[in-house]
Amino acid sequence: MSEVKLATEIRSEFGKGAARRIRRENKVPGVLYGHGTDPVHLTLPGHELSLAVRTPNVLLALEIDGKTELAIPKSVTRDPLKGFLEHIDLLLVKRGEKVTVEVYVNTEGELAPGAFLLEHVLNTLSVEAEATHIPESVTVSIAGLTAGDSILAKDIPLPSGTTLDTDADAVVLQVLSAQAEEPAAEGAEGDEASAEA
Repeated sequence: MSEVKLATEIRSEFGKGAARRIRRENKVPGVLYGHGTDPVHLTLPGHELSLAVRTPNVLLALEIDGKTELAIPKSVTRDPLKGFLEHIDLLLVKRGEKVTVEVYVNTEGELAPGAFLLEHVLNTLSVEAEATHIPESVTVSIAGLTAGDSILAKDIPLPSGTTLDTDADAVVLQVLSAQAEEPAAEGAEGDEASAEA
């Protein structure tokens, strides 16, 4: 997993006006909390932070008053129209500490030949991993699956040191038949043809 260093400033001004001023300077207001400490209000560099949070569960090394603190993004608020970062909540973590995070589920391989649809019942899995070794995502093979097949949370291989926090029997992926409704439609057309005859 990637670790990104960011220089930060401790923030003493609060409220909407202060937040707007921070954003005009291409910076992002944020709060760092965790481990029973008082929340620390920070100003972070906008461009660097924006690039960093594109990586799921990125580990941030924050330079705060000459010290380095490790954190992971807990909540990111974006402008609904323009998409820029408005605010970020950061969770303080320590090396070796276990944290619970959501990781994306990727698929590889091809379904069995035929008209099938792959339904993602869950797009992410909740897992527990060491704070400095959080996987960005997990990958499962769908090769050869056919209608009626499903993949449960417990079927998805996890990296070493990562444990499942989602219900083991939760359905993550299932394969559906794409032609399920067509026979009924054909029957209806046949009925109409008979009626016209």
